[in-house]
Amino acid sequence: MIFVTGGTGLVGSHLLFELAKQGKKIRALKRPSSNLGVVKSMFSAYSDTHEQLYSQIEWVDGDIEDYHSISDALKGVDEVYHCAAMVSFNKRDVHRMLEINVGGTANIVDASIEAGIAKFCHVSSVASLGSSVDGSPVNEKTLWGKSKGKSGYAVSKFRSEMEVWRGIELGLNAVIVNPSVVLGPGQWNSGSGLLFGTIAKGFPFYTLGITGYVDVRDVVKAMLIAMKREKWGKRYLLNGENISHREVFSLIANAMGKKPPSIKVTPLMSSLAWPLAWFVSIFTKKAPAITRDTARSGHSKTFYSSALAEEELGIQFGSISEAVKNTVRVGRL
Repeated sequence: MIFVTGGTGLVGSHLLFELAKQGKKIRALKRPSSNLGVVKSMFSAYSDTHEQLYSQIEWVDGDIEDYHSISDALKGVDEVYHCAAMVSFNKRDVHRMLEINVGGTANIVDASIEAGIAKFCHVSSVASLGSSVDGSPVNEKTLWGKSKGKSGYAVSKFRSEMEVWRGIELGLNAVIVNPSVVLGPGQWNSGSGLLFGTIAKGFPFYTLGITGYVDVRDVVKAMLIAMKREKWGKRYLLNGENISHREVFSLIANAMGKKPPSIKVTPLMSSLAWPLAWFVSIFTKKAPAITRDTARSGHSKTFYSSALAEEELGIQFGSISEAVKNTVRVGRL
């Protein structure tokens, strides 16, 4: 039996689909309020036998913050894929994000050790890695350094990953994957889906920042290979391409038949915009459209290397152009 957290998310739902195709026995954690329609829609977009595949999933209600619900869910389980995490760049969410991402991961790790889980895969992020000091690509060996200046999300993913390393020291057979910005079909009101949702409405702005992007299908493929090859005590940076935000925005706009962004946003403009967005959010009670962290990342230029994953897992990453086309083809879920 395979247990999956975060099954309604982008990576988790695609993982469930691949596991179902392989005929695996699957148990997936969900909150009582979770929208399973998103998962069903994704299955139907990829397969004519989607109903039969979806029926292979045993959904159980629970919460990664509730150790006992996790412990109960792990009965009879051999493998765990921990994909659940809160993603936010809103300063107001930092404390809650630490509770969910760090505390929740600690619960999953502890319950897995107690249950004698044979195989464990943790979905981390490139955000939990350090920053390059000389302009060279970030890889698995790039040290974290100090937390000052890092986003709340990055700190939460770093500390979450530390919980998994703690588990490894205690004997847990675990492997960690650190994907860059993951692109794929899903909801367009959160995570990387916001890129598609925003550009679908017509978005004229772009920045000159550069970062890494990866197809969700490649992330899942790497996870399955790493578990099959039992790469315990290792982590793999997963990155398809390092490309500019402008190029990604243009790829999405072109795939949607929209006009590509043409107005350059300078660092000065961003530095003036985020305080205003924060001020407006006080009255609207909605998350600010731009935060200090997103403003900063929009102009940073960071390159990532997935050489280790390519060498040890034998994976060949697809183009981001194809990832965008697939996301737009399937559409909003």
